[in-house]
Amino acid sequence: METSPIPVLTVQTAPFDDQRPGTSGLRRKTAVFEGKKNYLQNYIQSLLSSIDLRDRQGCTMVVGSDGRYFSRAATEVIVQMAAANGIGRLVIGHNGLLSTPAVSCIIRKIKAIGGIILTASHSPGGPVGDFGIKFNVANGGPSPDTVMEKISQVSRTLEEYAICPDLRIDLSRLGRQEFDLENKFKPFRVEIIDSVEVYLQMLRNIFDFSAIKSLLTGPDQLKLHIDAMNGVMGPYVRRILCDELGAPANSAVNCVPLEDFGGQPPEPNLTYASSLVDAMKGGDFGFGAAFDADGDRYMILGENGFFVNPSDSLAVMAANLAAIPYFRQQGVKGFARSMATSTALDRVAKAMKLALYETPAGWRYFGNLMDSGRCSLCGEESFGTGSDHIREKDGLWSVLMWLSIMAARKQTVEQIVREHWAKFGRHYYCRFDYEALDPRVAFYLMRDLEAIIIDKAFMSQRFSVGDHVYSVEKSENFEYVDPVDGTVARNQGLRIIFSDAARLVFRMSGSGGGMGTTIRIYAESFERDPERHNRETQVVLGPLIAIALKISNIHERTGRRGPNIIT
Repeated sequence: METSPIPVLTVQTAPFDDQRPGTSGLRRKTAVFEGKKNYLQNYIQSLLSSIDLRDRQGCTMVVGSDGRYFSRAATEVIVQMAAANGIGRLVIGHNGLLSTPAVSCIIRKIKAIGGIILTASHSPGGPVGDFGIKFNVANGGPSPDTVMEKISQVSRTLEEYAICPDLRIDLSRLGRQEFDLENKFKPFRVEIIDSVEVYLQMLRNIFDFSAIKSLLTGPDQLKLHIDAMNGVMGPYVRRILCDELGAPANSAVNCVPLEDFGGQPPEPNLTYASSLVDAMKGGDFGFGAAFDADGDRYMILGENGFFVNPSDSLAVMAANLAAIPYFRQQGVKGFARSMATSTALDRVAKAMKLALYETPAGWRYFGNLMDSGRCSLCGEESFGTGSDHIREKDGLWSVLMWLSIMAARKQTVEQIVREHWAKFGRHYYCRFDYEALDPRVAFYLMRDLEAIIIDKAFMSQRFSVGDHVYSVEKSENFEYVDPVDGTVARNQGLRIIFSDAARLVFRMSGSGGGMGTTIRIYAESFERDPERHNRETQVVLGPLIAIALKISNIHERTGRRGPNIIT
């Protein structure tokens, strides 16, 4: 029996004035996407319309999610609208699930025009949580500023969207599904793929899996404790670390993706991954890790809960790239880090006589460097590290980097980090987050602070705190000129550099979930003397933090007694 082609409808709508994507796409409270009529549809249409019609017709796109609440409903709308807007083929993860690194990997492998990722990263899930939509472009990386501006421009004048409301797909059935649409010559195709397989094949070509497997099996096996935090990483951890590399099944916990992530923010830090921290402190495990909801961020802990600062993790990886077959074959071109990340990586780059690039926050800034062959390894202080194997930060890749280094050096996590400090010096480092601030209060605080630090008189300032004296060497609002295309990114954060390599950085960012503005304060102090590498981070940084609080007046101006989170 012949079936009629599925109709393509044009629906009238009105624009929203808050749909400009930010660093990580468009993030709002889930209730906004779910409850505001046409809010989701408007944004998807703006995103699709930002792609030139000639490029869009018949192209391939990838779609995946971290499994949070509303993802399935949103995926169905995306499929219906992609079909109506001329997309020829969608590749979607099984049950809609794909990690962010896997989406980047698949885009690059199948040469898709881009990918849509439904995630709000480490933000809470569930009906009262957050929801987000990221658009990654053809290189597999996040949208550059030009694409985000185009999406924003379309969204401000949008009057209609196209959709095939009668089109239904089965996300649970692997394989190809084809649909005949009205006014379309070729059928629209959806392919539901194994969420892990393509990404796993890539990792096999990067690492020596036999070396890692030897580390994780046998009588002297390294005992792991891996927390997937009920995000998308559960299937990846089970398949790759347990099935492929031999770690016992009980090495991994919280591996079932849940729409609300079990009621906890899926954020891999010492605050929210406290159960992992507690388990590691018991001394039964030699290596621990946690991942965020979409699998691009990670945290590493050694035996007895030894915490690896993300900035140190990046520097340790850089210093040990010879342990990884991929880098032995490809060579190492250069390194990059975000401005707020500690300068530990800089010292490794100098020792290896390699270029070091300092970028604004946001993974998209690394893309040009990698695409042009300038950068092999990059990272940021917010628990994200990656390389030119894809164009996203990659949590599981980072864990396999560490396991490879441990296998090659035959040392514990703590031994590796302490030897690194002994060779390069230790960068004491921490970040204070003041979350959910009134946006106007945050704006004026940062404006006034900028006026203070760019004043010529500030350049000669000397701050005395106890027996410490800090002399200002440089202070500015960070500006980045892309060495590839010359584009300029201004107002990327206030930084104060002192003569002894100590630093203070102040950055403002929206929380993305409609919950106000966040101000982040970063403090860094360098210590060369190995005899002074065992001190408490907060004690070492105490004088710098006192300076930061004094010049910003943040507690008085915000009414806060302290930060929400310290990392």
